[in-house]
Amino acid sequence: MGSLDQLYQQIILDHAKEKHGFGLREPGPDGYSGQCHQLNPLCGDEVTLRVDVTGFSGSDVVRDVSWSGDGCSISQAATSTLYDLVVGGTLDQAGTVVAAFREMVRSRGGITPDEEVLGDASAFAGVGRHANRVKCAMLGWTAFEVALREAQLTDRSEQADDQSNDQSLEAR
Repeated sequence: MGSLDQLYQQIILDHAKEKHGFGLREPGPDGYSGQCHQLNPLCGDEVTLRVDVTGFSGSDVVRDVSWSGDGCSISQAATSTLYDLVVGGTLDQAGTVVAAFREMVRSRGGITPDEEVLGDASAFAGVGRHANRVKCAMLGWTAFEVALREAQLTDRSEQADDQSNDQSLEAR
């Protein structure tokens, strides 16, 4: 095993041991949130992930990602690296990171990761060579995408309700 592979293996083990963002937290008082539970039926890995988003200077920002779950070191560590990469960033930045991670993991080892975009998540570059492990690596990331879509739908629905209430008040 090469020194880079050993480094990547150590990063995965460190994140599996010290899970960043672990433990479901309640969303903040303002902004919007969503939650998703994902299960990998092939191995039993599961994660429940909650995303908390707030508007900031005209741009929505991922305020927090909290999660709980059980599974292999790959699924746990991948979700931990997701937390590090998206919290504090805009939704556009989060989308870029998620797309880069998905492309890397699904490339079967054919893509060299962009460490500036993926940071510690670059450690999962070799996971794609093992098709049965791709779902493990993607579990928390997929939960993040679904939770974020749920949060955005909830926010749009609340905005529509607010506009409807405003129009009702104006009509009086």
